[in-house]
Amino acid sequence: VQLQASGGGSVQAGGSLRLSCAASGRTFSNSVMGWFRQAPGKEREFVATIRWSGGRTRYGDSVAGRFTISKDNAKLTVYLQMNNLKPEDTAVYYCVSGDYMKADGGTYDFWGQGTQVTVSS
Repeated sequence: VQLQASGGGSVQAGGSLRLSCAASGRTFSNSVMGWFRQAPGKEREFVATIRWSGGRTRYGDSVAGRFTISKDNAKLTVYLQMNNLKPEDTAVYYCVSGDYMKADGGTYDFWGQGTQVTVSS
């Protein structure tokens, strides 16, 4: 299984970015995909997760109301629309896949390579 994330970049505070993550691999069968992030010197943080079937979502407290996770089942791709970005959103964002909608990164089976998001004030 491979998770290919894209869409990171630099933006000013208040701006928006959209991340994408495409899953591939003949054995891919996980029920859930999502995003975590890690800023320098900080612990890894849960951002959002979505279930392939039904589209149920879950968000971390720090991004709820600003970020939206969505999916395209046909493309095996999930998206993270990030609005009203803040400098504290600066981090490397990782795409993940698993079977449970948990905030614990250890419960996810596969991780993508990460994409940098930088928000300047």
